[in-house]
Amino acid sequence: MKSKEKSPANQLVELVVIVVVALGLALGIQAFLVKPYRIPSESMEPTLDVGQRVLVNRIGTHFSDPSVGDIVVFHPPKGAEAGGTGQCGAPQPQGAACDKPTSQEASVNFIKRVVGVAGDRISIRNGHVIRNGVPEKDAYILPCSPGGECDFPKTIVVPKGMFFMMGDNRGASDDSRFWGPVPKKWIIGGAFATYWPPKRIGFL
Repeated sequence: MKSKEKSPANQLVELVVIVVVALGLALGIQAFLVKPYRIPSESMEPTLDVGQRVLVNRIGTHFSDPSVGDIVVFHPPKGAEAGGTGQCGAPQPQGAACDKPTSQEASVNFIKRVVGVAGDRISIRNGHVIRNGVPEKDAYILPCSPGGECDFPKTIVVPKGMFFMMGDNRGASDDSRFWGPVPKKWIIGGAFATYWPPKRIGFL
């Protein structure tokens, strides 16, 4: 017995359903699992260039905390989106990085590297992080000349439930040095791979 051929109208309806389901799956994956993100500035050079695109795992941080060295996308504290040196949530002692963010999160997304977690004692010399008395292994950063943005020799302690973020381009990054550490609830996810341009495809 021959199968009944579908009419053009039925074929069109089936195609529309397939497209809608595919779009729904794509949107669902972006909303809950993996989201693409475009690098907007030079703050993560040389690791990530302007215009490069990465994939961000949106569910990983629900099950475990980011670790030192991870690259994450997050909402910074309100005031950081203005650029420049941002806004600290408390008066900064001379020679110390900001140790407290403003109470509200900004709506913009930033991407930086985790250089300190709760309880870590952090100071910064010539752009190099000194964490709990041990210099960061930072072959991935761009050099940072001695000066105001590169030197915070006075030690601060990262508060409970927060993460201290810095860009790899230490002389051209607006980060936790100026607007403080970031609460876990403001972290969107960890960047785990780069997919554009093709010559830079790979895992982070």
